[in-house]
Amino acid sequence: MKIFKFILCIAICEGVGIIAGIATSESVNTWYQSLNKPSFTPPNYIFAPVWSILYLLMGISLYLIWNEGLQRKNVKFTLYFFIFHLLINGLWSFVFFKWHLIFLAFITLLFLWNMILISFILFYRINKLAAFLLLPYLIWVMYASFLNYFIYKIN
Repeated sequence: MKIFKFILCIAICEGVGIIAGIATSESVNTWYQSLNKPSFTPPNYIFAPVWSILYLLMGISLYLIWNEGLQRKNVKFTLYFFIFHLLINGLWSFVFFKWHLIFLAFITLLFLWNMILISFILFYRINKLAAFLLLPYLIWVMYASFLNYFIYKIN
């Protein structure tokens, strides 16, 4: 049962990444290439592996929380909150890459960053390792927020 839960948690998180990747793929070599970007923009080939690793860490973190037991109200609430946060995570790719709404994408990232921070706090109260596995994600989304903002400003 535990291995099934582990695989399911990783699949849920990586699945969000796959859906976001589909939304991204339509514009990454066309519309996105036409944008002015700040000098601190990483090359395109960096994004997929970074996000894959982040989704893996999220999946492990989700598993650690779920393993604490659904009979606990705080665990159940935290899991629901985290799943909702994953929807916002996936939404960003649609807002930015599919719909080309750069400023709204920035606002979405700010909202997402706050949701990750809240997730970190909720996870920390249940399982410290699960919380710390979210830190690279929190940092990356902060960086992505700056990048998104500067793309908005120079376009």
